[in-house]
Amino acid sequence: MAKIRKTASVENGLMEILKILTEDDIKDAIGKTSSYLRKCSNPDLPQQIDHNDSIKLDLKCIEKGSSPRLLIAHEYIIANKIENSETHKTNDIDEMLVKSTILHGKLTELVKSAEDPKSDKGKEISKLEKKEINEAINNLENKILKIKLTIDQK
Repeated sequence: MAKIRKTASVENGLMEILKILTEDDIKDAIGKTSSYLRKCSNPDLPQQIDHNDSIKLDLKCIEKGSSPRLLIAHEYIIANKIENSETHKTNDIDEMLVKSTILHGKLTELVKSAEDPKSDKGKEISKLEKKEINEAINNLENKILKIKLTIDQK
């Protein structure tokens, strides 16, 4: 009998991974079988996926051209918890949009600067530049998440 899983859950993410990855992909990624993943995806069993294994499975999904299903499940679970928080109800959306535009501008500036032939490694992006770009992306993603949560609270 098929188990009912919450749509945005680690268990459902594992079931999605089973549709994307082959038995060999799973064995290559974590050294275990699809049977193990099915056990971990059963919400009625105590078996749970190891965090390091979930990262390896997501990386394998990305390698196969698919989105990281377990990361998406984690993001949704956390966002849902944040969404139910009262803190976003008083945020000013217009002000947040202005700040997101500024953050987008900073990201654009960092990328253009990193790709400038006169930069540290010329057109190749250095590790420091990658770190700065990733920080700018994270800042922009966080602002977008706050905007989404605020809109949902209104």
